[in-house]
Amino acid sequence: MKITTIFTCVFVFTTVFVSAQSISEHTLGLRLGDSDGFGAEISYQKSIGRYNRAEFNLGIRNSREFNAFKLAGVYQWVHNLDGGFNWYYGVGGGVGSVDFEPIPSGEDNDGIFVFVAGNLGIEYDFDIPLLISLDIRPEIGLLGFDGFDNDFLFDIALGLRYQF
Repeated sequence: MKITTIFTCVFVFTTVFVSAQSISEHTLGLRLGDSDGFGAEISYQKSIGRYNRAEFNLGIRNSREFNAFKLAGVYQWVHNLDGGFNWYYGVGGGVGSVDFEPIPSGEDNDGIFVFVAGNLGIEYDFDIPLLISLDIRPEIGLLGFDGFDNDFLFDIALGLRYQF
């Protein structure tokens, strides 16, 4: 009986270990999305643990009303859904600079801004070194967000990253 129990436990743990997800050590690519204006970000992800990673994005945003660049960092927890599908969530923040189009007799709200962000997304890890994702990163302004509506940006984006 003891041998059967031990064999069963070893088999279950081995099966779980073999089928467990793995996060790429590094990914590099683009995050393309829309908030108040179309933007592109260079995106880098670094695994921190078996189920955790850090994501850093450096990008630009532009619209008829403003031009901006920002640097964002998010700590993420990654969970396997099925096969190559993962879902993830995270928290972080960032800093940026914005240049608003001049408004006659309006305030000048150009300058540096600071924000906190959340993150929620789904990704697919192909058999080739390609990772594609769709995520939402809501951002709430802490400082310098005066020119944005309600100090809140709802950033949704498609990510294409090379894994190495």
